This record gives sequence, structure tokens and C-alpha cells, in this order.
Amino acid sequence: MPEPKTLRYPNARHLQQLYCGSEDNLLLVERALNVRLITRDEWLKIEGLPTAMGRAEEFFTLLNLGRTQGLTLRTPDFIRLLELYLHDGGTSLRALFTEPLVITTNRKSVVPKTIGQKLYLQAIQKNPVVFGIGPAGTGKTYLAMAAAISALLQGQVQRIILTRPAVEAGETLGFLPGDLREKILPYLRPLYDALHDMLDPEDVVTLSEKGVIEIAPLAYMRGRTLANAYIILDEAQNTTPEQMMMFLTRLGDESRMIVTGDITQIDLPRNKPSGLTQAPHVLKNIPGIEFHTFTASDVVRHPLVQRIIEAYEQSKGTDDRSP
Repeated sequence: MPEPKTLRYPNARHLQQLYCGSEDNLLLVERALNVRLITRDEWLKIEGLPTAMGRAEEFFTLLNLGRTQGLTLRTPDFIRLLELYLHDGGTSLRALFTEPLVITTNRKSVVPKTIGQKLYLQAIQKNPVVFGIGPAGTGKTYLAMAAAISALLQGQVQRIILTRPAVEAGETLGFLPGDLREKILPYLRPLYDALHDMLDPEDVVTLSEKGVIEIAPLAYMRGRTLANAYIILDEAQNTTPEQMMMFLTRLGDESRMIVTGDITQIDLPRNKPSGLTQAPHVLKNIPGIEFHTFTASDVVRHPLVQRIIEAYEQSKGTDDRSP
């Protein structure tokens, strides 16, 4: 029997973070890579044939590399990464973790906190059009904003255009106080919040006045061709298929588009389909367009948010069966 390999870590907590503290995850690795794993305190012993031990060692080394980059691993992530490793012998996983990803803006550096977030940012860097679909708190819009601002600061684009549909959710716009701009502002407020988190307030004002940063309702996009720009459509679940097509066909030379939304939060009338739910079926085979789906494991808000999302997802099936 070949000599076993022993991997040592600074402390037991450090090691447990790699397999999410779950013995079941270690069993998954044993079955998938045909090895035997023994863990005590701060060390992990790997037993098996030389090739199998080498693969297991590489897998845990890559997990540790991701941890040092600030990624938080949860069991769904662990299973996803193991499947990814098995899929192509580790090629994709090596690319995922050996290329650190940091988005820099004036006020902060943004680092992906989950596997899903890193895959999303990698998709944004490689494709002209990216859809980020998933629940609240996964960083869909925030990361898109960070990528857009970073591209602007580096001179990759000349302007940023942020838009979202002004769909009424329980209130009628006509009854809200103020002029048209004041009526629409609440719908655009989340975009302003993210903007102020990454740029100094005076820069936001200056760039907005110069038209370098434009925040407008989706209806204002009709008839335009947007070149040399980073364009983000937020709350896209509230677009109709016609609006989605109108938006996507605004794409001009040297521009990038990011479409974000949560298909569980559709505020359209029941008789109107969502453009976000239709888009993956219509556009799935077009090169340069990538769809990234977030899950509850990508939620980086308060831990309760993840549990709330999971509870509602579980209750949906029950509600659908109820009379």
C-alpha cells in the first residue's frame, strides 16, 4: 500500500472550512475520487492509489486557495466544486481559483464572496451580454455596478447607463407626490445607493451632470443605440418580452450589457409574461450571451435572508398544490 499523504493546516477550524464541517462531504470525496480520508484536529490524511491521492490532494489544495481569496464555502458550493473537478479533471477548477478576481473602484475593492459570485464576474469579463438571475442578497446588481465603474475608471468604456422598469408594485405612480422625476426616483434608488458606495459623492454628481453616468427608466431607452457604454438593466423580471428585446437591441459598438433580476419577484400583471423568464429559452444558443443563475447559497446578507429564501422556495410547491 502506498504511503498516505497528510495535509496540514494552521488549525482545525481552518481545515473544517474546506469541507464545511460536514463528514458527509468527506464521504462524497472518498466515493468520487476513490480514496480514504481521515481527519483529526488540523490535519487531513489521504489513503489510496498514488493517482487517486494526487487528485484528492489537488482538490483540497484548490479549495484552500479559494478560501485564502476570501471565498466562503457552503455545502452546495462544495458539491458544485467537486462535480466541476470531476467534469474535466480539475481544469475548470484550477482556472477558477488560480486567477484571483478583484474589482477596484474609487472607494473600495470588491472581492467575490461565493463561488457563484466569482463565476458571475468571470462571465461578465468574458461576454458582451450577461444575465444574472437569482434571489435578493446575492450581489447581482452590486457586482454588476462594481464591474461597470471599474471599466469606466480604467477607460474601457466612456459612460455607464443604469436602468430599470418603473413597474408599480401596489402603488399607482399617478398618485405619488411630485413631478415625473420625483415619482420615478424611488424605483431607481437602489442603483444610486450602490453608486454612492463605490464613488465619492462629488464624483457621482459631476459624472451625472456630464452624462457620463445616466440613470433612467427603461422607457427612456427606446430608439437609442448605446455605444462605448456599460449598460445595466436591473429588476429585469418586470420587463415584458417586448421590452427585453427593445433593451437588448440597444447594444452598440464596444458596449457591454448586464441584465439582473429575480424571477420570484415579478410585479407584472398576471396576464403579462416576464421577459426575463423568456430570455433564457430564446437566447440560450447565442455565443457571447451567458446566463448565470444564483442560488440561496450565494446570499451574502444577514444569514436569516438565506433561510427566508429557502423557506419560501420550499413553500412554493405546497402553495401550488393547494386549492
